[in-house]
Amino acid sequence: QVQLVESGGGLVQTGGSLRLSCAASGRTSSRYAMAWFRQAPGKERAFVAAISWGGSSTYYADSVKGRFAISRDNAKNTVYLQMDSLKPEDTAVYYCATAQKVVFVVSMYDYWGQGTQVTVSS
Repeated sequence: QVQLVESGGGLVQTGGSLRLSCAASGRTSSRYAMAWFRQAPGKERAFVAAISWGGSSTYYADSVKGRFAISRDNAKNTVYLQMDSLKPEDTAVYYCATAQKVVFVVSMYDYWGQGTQVTVSS
């Protein structure tokens, strides 16, 4: 079992920045990829970014490329999502998740956090 806890969400104006964190606990000795997804009201949960176990490979949704950056610190069992140049359409609940390898499909992720709200005002 792996427990994930997100933090860092909040209210920010258009063009602002936020840094989300996701701390993992439990069976953290296993190697796993980590990802961020988001879900806006009335929409399906969507892939945002993912990172491989070693951190050498990162992947982004087209909508956030060049604005968001995913990173991880395995010594702290934590993954981060730096979000810059935020837009109102980035408003959503952001979730972190783990999988055996980097994939982009929600159903392939084993463990999920409870989510953190990000609201971008116009």
